[in-house]
Amino acid sequence: MKVKSGAPMAEGDMTPMIDMTFQLIAFFMILINFNEAIIDERIQLPKSELAQPPDQPTDEPITIQLTKDNLLIFSGDVVPVAQLRGLLTNEKNFLERKKDLATGRTKKAADATIFIRADNRAKSGVVQQVIQDCMQLQFEKFALRAVQESKNEP
Repeated sequence: MKVKSGAPMAEGDMTPMIDMTFQLIAFFMILINFNEAIIDERIQLPKSELAQPPDQPTDEPITIQLTKDNLLIFSGDVVPVAQLRGLLTNEKNFLERKKDLATGRTKKAADATIFIRADNRAKSGVVQQVIQDCMQLQFEKFALRAVQESKNEP
């Protein structure tokens, strides 16, 4: 069978596929940036042999980071420890306005998990004060973060 050389070739339009690819790239870039906001490089976590990654993700995580100078990094802002109760009150009020999609009930402070990332040079008394302030606002679940120490290290 002969094909005429002057006949137009049928080509697919790649514009929608390229558009979708760029949308996916933008979506994943946004996700990566949200996760990096939780981890601050100014915090050097203590090492522990008992440190293990969490078994499953939490529903309502709240991350509080404590620097070596005993300042807090909360939602990307550096604040003194004295302002923590006000910030947590705002988080609690926001949380109590949300409804659990599965059960339909409103959430409580007890449903949230407070992740404390304290620098290894921070004072333990300040960490205890942070936990105490959280407990006074009815937060009940806490997780302290540490770096898993390998058994080969001295």
